[in-house]
Amino acid sequence: MSDFSGIWVALITPFHDDEVDHTALRRLVAHYRAAGVHGLVALGTTGEAASLSEAEQDAVLDTVLSEAGDLGVIAGLAGPHTGQLLQRRRALNRWPLAGVLSPAPAYVRPSQAGLIEHFTRLADASAQALVVYDIPYRTGVPLSLETLLRLAEHEQIRAIKDCGGSLDKTQALVADGRLAVLAGEDGNIFHSLCLGGQGAITAAAHLQPERFVALYEAVRTDRLAEARALHHQLMPMIRALFAEPNPSVIKAALTLQGWCRDEVRGPLLRASEAARANWAAACPDSTPW
Repeated sequence: MSDFSGIWVALITPFHDDEVDHTALRRLVAHYRAAGVHGLVALGTTGEAASLSEAEQDAVLDTVLSEAGDLGVIAGLAGPHTGQLLQRRRALNRWPLAGVLSPAPAYVRPSQAGLIEHFTRLADASAQALVVYDIPYRTGVPLSLETLLRLAEHEQIRAIKDCGGSLDKTQALVADGRLAVLAGEDGNIFHSLCLGGQGAITAAAHLQPERFVALYEAVRTDRLAEARALHHQLMPMIRALFAEPNPSVIKAALTLQGWCRDEVRGPLLRASEAARANWAAACPDSTPW
């Protein structure tokens, strides 16, 4: 059984002349493994999965898993059509994944009963654990507490990436204890961990991953003053990284550090000059743009 705790980096997909840059991807995975993160998430929102063909997604998984070593790897799975997702879910069973991360079907806005049936069918088709992704500002529909508690009854539904925006719901899920609660909003990692959450799926940890790991370890070992200080140190960077649609600013920052090319796929755009200046001000110890 996979351990859904700690800091999981939501990986970008690097590009070079609009092709997936597998050399850069391998270097990034090796870097985060050396930094001590607890797991990786490929093909999520940060990985621009919606802009990748199925063949490209398969190749990304092959590359990430080949370099991940003993790190757990979660794969993203999103879309509006339950039947198509079931086909893809069964295809993902052939990889040695820690789990699959899946949000509510976007745009469709099903009822809570429809969501229960949707996630139950995905979990029934799963060889690995299902991580439910509650992110209503992208999908258009929230997962109610009652729905999540029903889903927690399924043995294959093991964790939640929590972007639901409700402190009460987060607290109730932590208190229930059946789902590992992973913070999905980078600015809420400290708060979620202090409530008893098990970790985070974070895009901002592409930069300064060691500090995110240190924050997690500090809360876990009850060194709250140290954790609080780390949270305050990280917040200017987190705000700067999400000033424009993710992962544009993250890719620009990683390009500055020599990890990848500054390329995204449409309809995303490269980070603006204002966002770059904002990053430079928030992280003055970085190399100038």
